[in-house]
Parts: sequence; structure tokens; C-alpha cells
Amino acid sequence: MDLSQRLVVVGQGYVGLPLAVRAVEAGFTVVGFDVDEDRIKRLATGDSYIEDITSDQLVAALATGRFKVSAEPRSCAGFDVAVVTVPTPLREGNPDLSYIEKSAEVLGRFVRPGATVVLESTTYPGTTEELVATILESTSGLTAGRDFFLGYSPERIDPGNPDWHFANTPKIVAGINDESLQAVQAFYDQLVDRTVAVSSPRVAELSKLLENTFRHVNIALVNELAMFARDLNIDIWEAVDAAATKPYGFMKFVPGPGVGGHCLPIDPSYLSWRVRRSLGRNFRFVELANDVNDHMPDYVIQRLMYALNERSTSIKGSRILVLGLAYKKNTGDARESPATRVAELLVGLGAEVRAIDPHVVEPHVDRRVARAELTAEELRRADAVVLVTDHDSFDYELVASSAKYVLDCKNRMPAGPTIEKL
Repeated sequence: MDLSQRLVVVGQGYVGLPLAVRAVEAGFTVVGFDVDEDRIKRLATGDSYIEDITSDQLVAALATGRFKVSAEPRSCAGFDVAVVTVPTPLREGNPDLSYIEKSAEVLGRFVRPGATVVLESTTYPGTTEELVATILESTSGLTAGRDFFLGYSPERIDPGNPDWHFANTPKIVAGINDESLQAVQAFYDQLVDRTVAVSSPRVAELSKLLENTFRHVNIALVNELAMFARDLNIDIWEAVDAAATKPYGFMKFVPGPGVGGHCLPIDPSYLSWRVRRSLGRNFRFVELANDVNDHMPDYVIQRLMYALNERSTSIKGSRILVLGLAYKKNTGDARESPATRVAELLVGLGAEVRAIDPHVVEPHVDRRVARAELTAEELRRADAVVLVTDHDSFDYELVASSAKYVLDCKNRMPAGPTIEKL
């Protein structure tokens, strides 16, 4: 493949920006398109808002002259390859594919014979062939698989992972026909160490949902076990660590205050929705996992209420300090974070809630939740501290020595008279 070809990456978030920067590093000419004008302005000045891409990397990409960012649809014109990395949220329990639809409409205006379009957004099986192909064809007047190539390659970005990143994570690739598969695989072979070809976009779409559903279900299992283990006076964390010594047949998952990010709270529901709509049946594992994981923030509040009651204190009027707003440690990604729900529940119960997170800069919680710094005085003034996200930057010795009571939802601190584990 000629690396001077023009690539358009639609969506410049946690998936699209790493892809765009990697493509620039590989020699491609790249346009990063995003409808969020504020986001584009930040990128244009070399200000990265994603941990996986430093501002220095972004500045270097811009300095090549081969990376442009834009909120103007006409910037997508003339592409040889276009990759769609837009979000796919849930709206009232149903998949919202409006971002994919709008992206396909824009690209359909500019797709040319011989061009390649790839969808990376997580979605239900059939989206590429039933939705994206239809929009591209109706908008362009061309035929997918004959006039232009179309495929699917699920994103596998794990924000903040120091070991696995875009280039060294195996990339699943699929096309709507053999020619499309060859084009899609040839593109990604320039960017990643290994591509894994599958027979159809439906297989690739399902593989992504399977990956996340697997994690979602197993996290729900240990979350429910954590609740039962406490009532049985058993340390769930010790039990999990013991089970993890088995060298085969077991994969370690740990309990927590809930699940967050775009993947686990949302993606399995896409599969459940598709099964129910297409087959008229319920995907019971997903629905059960949703029920358990969605209610973990409620369990955190319940535990906090019990602890404060033992100290002759009510949540109403108490000063509660929430440590961590991100859904994952050492990142600023607060999408669907359980900390948001924990804070909202506390505010609703009449608590004075303050939150500390040096990584999350955007306001992702109720406006009545004040942001604070981690100091001994802040800790001493709190009636309780809830550790929701175990960032390495937190001074846990300071927390242990200064806080009246800590509910540690991440097993980061040793249990003691003032520290309880979830």
C-alpha cells in the first residue's frame, strides 16, 4: 500500500486519536475529523486530552505536516481510507447508532471508486452490512464490495495500559467480501504488528461483544460473591488471590464499586438487544450481569450507611470524600464511571460530597459535588472516605493516618480499625 494515501479518521476520542497518530507515524497523510469544535481546537494547538497520546506525540504528528484536524465535513473529501471510531451509546436501553449514521452520511458524500471504509465502533452484529453499507451506497450511488471496499475492525484500546497499545495488540479485520477483506487487512498491516482475519463483519462484530461480555459477566460474578462473602465473614480478596494461584482454568477478576468506561456498561447490552430483537429471546447472562454491576454503587452506599450508623452518624449532613472519579486507575476517563453514581446517591441522601481526582479535569459529577485536593486537613474534616478509583498518585499512607473511616472499594489499603474493604 502506498503510504502517501489519504486517511480520514472520523472521531478523535480514546480510539480515533491513537489510530490517527499511529498512522502519521507510519507515514500516512491523516485528517482527524470530529464534530466537537472545542476538541478540534485543543488538538490543533497540540493539547492532548488522552493519556495514551502525550501532547509531545501530538505536536510531533502535527509538525510532520501530514496530520490535520477539522470539524468541517469537507475535510473528509479525497480519502483513500476512512475509519469510523465514533461512540455508540445506549438511549433508554436501546442502541444509539446516530453517530455511525451521520458518519456514514458524511463519508458517502466523498467515497470514490477504489476507496476503503472501515467501521471500528462497537456495535451489534450486522451493523456494517445492514446499516453502513446501505447509507454509503444510497449517498454515493456506488456499490459496496464492487466500487469501494467496506469492512469492520473492532477497537481494542485499553486506556492507560502500559504494556498493550494500538500497535502491539492483535487487530481483528473483516470485509464484506474477499476484496474488501484484502483492502482492510492491507491497511492495518501497515499499523499493527499482527492482524487476525475473520470470515465476515458479523463475526468481527460479535467477537468484540464477546470480549466485553466475558469480562462483564465475570466481574458480576465476583461482585455478587463479594457481597455474600462479607455476610459469611470471608475475605473475598484473599479468596480471589488464592484461586488465582491455579495455573490453568481460572482467570482473575476482582470486585469493585461497579463497572465503567464505554465497554462494560454498554457493549454487552448491544448483544442482548440484538438477540431479543432478532430471536425474541433474552440473553440471561448479560441481563443478570447488568443487574449485579449496575447496583454495585447502591451496595457501596449501603455499606457506608452501616459504617456511619456504627459511629452514631447519619449520611444526611455528613461530609463524604470520594477518592477517584475515573472508571479506571491512572486515567482521566470518567465515562460511565461508578463514582458518578456513588456521588449522585450520596448527594441525594443529603451528604456534603467532595471529590478528588488529579486525572479527571472535566466535570463528570453533580455540580453540588465540590472538587478538592488530597490533604491531611481535607481527610480529617471528612466523616468518611470512599476509595472508588485507586490511582497510584494518591498518598495512601496519608489517607490511612488522617481519615476517620475509609471504605476501600479497590483493596488498595490494609484493613484496620478505620479501614474496611468492600
